[in-house]
Amino acid sequence: MPKTTDPNAPTDYPSDKPAYKRVLLKISGEAFCKPGGFGIDGPELKVIAKEIAAAASVGTELAVVVGGGNIIRGATLAQQGSIAQATADQMGMLGTVINGLALKEMLEKIGQPARVLSAINLSAVAETFIRGRANRHLEKGRVVIFVAGTGNPFFTTDSAASLRAAEINADVLLKATKVDGIYDKDPMKHDDAKRFDTLLFKDAIERDLQVMDLTAFDMCRKRGIPIVVFDMKEPGHIAEVVSGKLHGTKVVLD
Repeated sequence: MPKTTDPNAPTDYPSDKPAYKRVLLKISGEAFCKPGGFGIDGPELKVIAKEIAAAASVGTELAVVVGGGNIIRGATLAQQGSIAQATADQMGMLGTVINGLALKEMLEKIGQPARVLSAINLSAVAETFIRGRANRHLEKGRVVIFVAGTGNPFFTTDSAASLRAAEINADVLLKATKVDGIYDKDPMKHDDAKRFDTLLFKDAIERDLQVMDLTAFDMCRKRGIPIVVFDMKEPGHIAEVVSGKLHGTKVVLD
């Protein structure tokens, strides 16, 4: 499995056998910029790439679905009424392509081979998604970055993440967020909010905890793919979760 060659990359991550052979990591577009910012911030991009490279160096096969909210929010445009939702969603898909290309370039720069696979035909800038092609890249130790969502409007990147996780037979879906797990209520509004270490799919649905959109959540439940929700900006968390250490909250089968 390729190792990162960046001399500044972290070296204190787990190096033992990964707990998951194949992982799907979902990253929001906001991770590419500073809090409250817009676009792509170079230092933030490098942090993400180094964390992903470190996780890949553990020995897992790693795929990534990226959001595009730092570039454009199709849902917001649609709500404003100036652009039809189908078109706004397509614009959002293109935002994910921008992020995916940036992540791929940074990964390659620090020595981690990567490929971008798009759900829509953009042959001049990315490979078109084919399940067998994605699997082959993963087997060769390349980080595979899935962009353009599902290729269809009216579906979130959460849905894209669960769909791709099912298609590549991922052992787990890691949802990187700005909070350190799933709480019984909003921790930003309630000081007494309690975080779950583990949670059953059925309990998350009954409590309406909104781990991800219901379509995506239900697909993971039906396919038996556990979900780990964690704060990816903490150094080493991706590699440690891949190695079996629990950070955040793990959602498991009933």
